[in-house]
Amino acid sequence: MEKEKIKGQGAVTNIHNHFIKNRYETSIYQDDYEEQIAKTKILEVFPKTIVNAVKSPDLPMAYSMNPYQGCEHGCAYCFARPTHEYWGYSAGVDFERVIMVKKNAPQLLEQFFKKRGYKPEPILMSGNTDCYQPIERKLEITRKLLQVCLDYRHPVHVLTKNALVTRDIDILTKLAEKNLVTVSLSIPTINEDLRRVLEPRTSSVNTKLKALETLSKEGIPTHVMVAPMIPGLNTPEILPIVKTIAELGAQSFGYTLVRLNDTVEPVFIDWLEAHYPDRKDKVLHQISEMHGGKLGEKQVLKRQVGEGNIAEMIHTSFKIARKKYFDKKEFPALALHHFDGTKGEQLSLF
Repeated sequence: MEKEKIKGQGAVTNIHNHFIKNRYETSIYQDDYEEQIAKTKILEVFPKTIVNAVKSPDLPMAYSMNPYQGCEHGCAYCFARPTHEYWGYSAGVDFERVIMVKKNAPQLLEQFFKKRGYKPEPILMSGNTDCYQPIERKLEITRKLLQVCLDYRHPVHVLTKNALVTRDIDILTKLAEKNLVTVSLSIPTINEDLRRVLEPRTSSVNTKLKALETLSKEGIPTHVMVAPMIPGLNTPEILPIVKTIAELGAQSFGYTLVRLNDTVEPVFIDWLEAHYPDRKDKVLHQISEMHGGKLGEKQVLKRQVGEGNIAEMIHTSFKIARKKYFDKKEFPALALHHFDGTKGEQLSLF
């Protein structure tokens, strides 16, 4: 049976949270249910910390921070979906319609910077969910975090799918003057028809590309994540994407292979059935071929590279693209020596 498409939404249903005994089920009140899930709920939470240590050896950052939990962008493949279950919600519709916000994040970041003996390392903003998702336009938590980084002269990497990042170009350019910031834009496709259903509430392809060009022209080091690579959907675009981002000023790029771990799997399968029922079996078969017969892969050193012929073809295509379009481009390492952890103490004197 073909799944129903819901405009502006990635997940088709609220899949079961395996931590919870009760289940979501459709009923005679289905119309009321659909009206309820179509609205985004914003919930304020009060964490005690905002910076997370990253200990995975295949990830290049020491710390990450996420001002939001859940993501309105609605990407069906998002690896962060299962984290919503720890809060008591579904990795399906809830993940993109129940958003938890951390308004105290800027204060927590200042506390982190003031820790005795702290030695600065670049922090990735958006290690889990997007720091520039739609609610950021109103709350400006990410903007305030960037201002804290500027005040303390602390290096920060920004990763986003949203052109809203250009709103903060005033802060980003000041950080860039001291080599304290890079911006990575996630651009897994330059096919707008695919983008609309693959990541329904992100910026359009043209808007993302314009943001990339704008940031690059302002002297802000830019990187593009061509990710994830989904065989049968966006893999034919590898060379065109890399060529396009090179022409618009990107200094480097990276990519990952799609992996459907835990409750990402049923969300993505339902999404395929809704939008590409004719390709569903082919796409799933090729994904499993990249991960030793499974749709997901959790082994740290294998999850990014995969295995088999399809994975190797993707790697080869990117090697060719890098050689052709990024052969002489270099991406800067961020400066650490500008950090000043006494900023708060100095201000208290006045």
